[in-house]
Amino acid sequence: MKLWLGAWQFWALASAGFAALTAIFAKIGVENVNSDFATFIRTLVILAVVAAILAATRQFQPLAEISARTYLFLALSGLATGASWLCYFRALKLGDAARVAPIDKLSTVLVALFGVAFLGERLSAPNWLGVLLIACGALLVAYKG
Repeated sequence: MKLWLGAWQFWALASAGFAALTAIFAKIGVENVNSDFATFIRTLVILAVVAAILAATRQFQPLAEISARTYLFLALSGLATGASWLCYFRALKLGDAARVAPIDKLSTVLVALFGVAFLGERLSAPNWLGVLLIACGALLVAYKG
């Protein structure tokens, strides 16, 4: 079990599970509140939880030891995350969670494309087939027929 907890697959599956719960909880949470304000509340909770984890595990790092490049890309990632959350909560406010979440998961397809285009990553034929199937699956689940 210890080996499994150190594997990326475990954490990726845990992420998927929590992301699924996020969609359900958020859909209920935005029912009677502005979606942008709901995102603000969610962000405060995340900030508090991560700060508590860092404090409990003594993982804070000296800010001066972090490079300017790292700060730049973490800031860009934070901006992209914030924009994603705002859009996601707005979509949940307007649509069904079962249809919004699959479209949101098209980010998997975009990550594969961006990884190849910008990071020089290589995908095999079976990997590309998986990307195509994810895209088709997301569109089929989101389709309202």
